[in-house]
Amino acid sequence: MGHFVIVGILVILMTVLTYIGLDAVGLATKMHKVVASAQAIPIDQLWHWEVIVISFLFSLIVVPMAYSLVVFRQKKGEMLDGEHMEGNSNLEIAWTVLPLITVVVFAYLGAYSLGEVRRIDPDAMVVNVKAQQFTWTFEYPEYGFFSTELHLPVDRQVVLKMESVDVIHSFWVPEFRLKQDVVPGRVTEYRVTPILEGRYKVRCAELCGTSHAYMESAVIVDSPEAYNAWVAEQIKIAAESQTPEGQGKLLATKNGCIGCHSIDGSPLTGPTWFGLFGSTVTLSDGSTVTADEAFIAESILDPNATIVEGFPSPSVMPPYALTDEEIANLIAYIKTLK
Repeated sequence: MGHFVIVGILVILMTVLTYIGLDAVGLATKMHKVVASAQAIPIDQLWHWEVIVISFLFSLIVVPMAYSLVVFRQKKGEMLDGEHMEGNSNLEIAWTVLPLITVVVFAYLGAYSLGEVRRIDPDAMVVNVKAQQFTWTFEYPEYGFFSTELHLPVDRQVVLKMESVDVIHSFWVPEFRLKQDVVPGRVTEYRVTPILEGRYKVRCAELCGTSHAYMESAVIVDSPEAYNAWVAEQIKIAAESQTPEGQGKLLATKNGCIGCHSIDGSPLTGPTWFGLFGSTVTLSDGSTVTADEAFIAESILDPNATIVEGFPSPSVMPPYALTDEEIANLIAYIKTLK
């Protein structure tokens, strides 16, 4: 009996030390410092309990093994075999029943957490999300505009209805804890209730191509006042964008063009649009061409017709089926970027 008491005390001590060690390296309560959604709370609580059980199970295996190796090792000059044991019914019942109870308890906790995460608010705001290599586009159908940034009001549930136009992507904001695949041909939903104002980032968590690492967009959680001001500004911009240049800018946002083509000269997946029109462009074969209307239109309709030097061949850009008017509007917008 004395050995059982000692091992029991050592198991408890090792469990505490293991948990403290995991927490110190950021694997328990400090898995992520920022809790920015209501859904993150039950997820973090469940993870916390799982770390405690993992610490106990680790100790339950390691401590008796180490204790036996030290205490019951063969002594010097001892040549007899150890005591023969036929089994222990009580121990077998215990190691069958206790894990079963543990699994049932965690099944309940998991179901409860899933219910909390998927709880539906009938007044949730809808945002349509389009994912494509390698950009995110957000449509606010309630107001009729598009954005490359996702703005959300704090303390209001939002349901993102997400579609992919090419390959499988995955919507992931670590501070929200939730992750949802975005699959071509399907509309997947992602419900989140932001509870902490701040600026975050959505990343694609599914390897989706050569520029997968750059598929990021800003996620801004605003106060209700700041969110309403942003919406009013976007509505005003959309109303004023009736010129060809304005329509071109809206098209570029709606189709995710500026996710790959920067408008300020910064390097992205595709050539920058800043200062593009009228410039001399060096192609991958060493020849040069002037970036006029014909060159830009051809690049939009057939991205592999010519490859700009320094960019991958074949091009990762899909061909776009745009009307002549839409292409003219895009070119008019590109002309303004200088």
